[in-house]
Amino acid sequence: MEWDDVDRLLKLFKENELAELEFQDERFRLHVKALHGAPPTVPVPVPAAPVQPSQPPAPPEPEAREDAGRVITSPFVGTFYRQPAPDSPPYVEVGQVVSKGQVLCIVEAMKLMNEIEADIGGRIAKIYVENGKPVEFGESLFLIEPH
Repeated sequence: MEWDDVDRLLKLFKENELAELEFQDERFRLHVKALHGAPPTVPVPVPAAPVQPSQPPAPPEPEAREDAGRVITSPFVGTFYRQPAPDSPPYVEVGQVVSKGQVLCIVEAMKLMNEIEADIGGRIAKIYVENGKPVEFGESLFLIEPH
């Protein structure tokens, strides 16, 4: 499956206002699901493949030292979203304790919603990016202080 094929499937999904679409072949799986009128999401990782709504800026954060934790970076160029849908609360807040594998945010890349997970457990010390802002590959998203 090529990116043009994925693009055609996503256009079909959008044009027909489908609630869910799933496609699988021997080396590729795509599962797209609409969230309350929001753009489609892709909750499963896509092999060889590299997140929307406006939200008021986060409250001021306590000063965090980058050498005191793990920086989670963006694996893609895309748009950073702190919540799964416009009317949903953010996945995480500064000061919240998270576990390894917990979803922290979504980065939308090429109209695909990619969940970014914590690779360690700890406390969210800093959120570097505002909701709805573009991010670059390797850009810092979160600082997690390990337990």
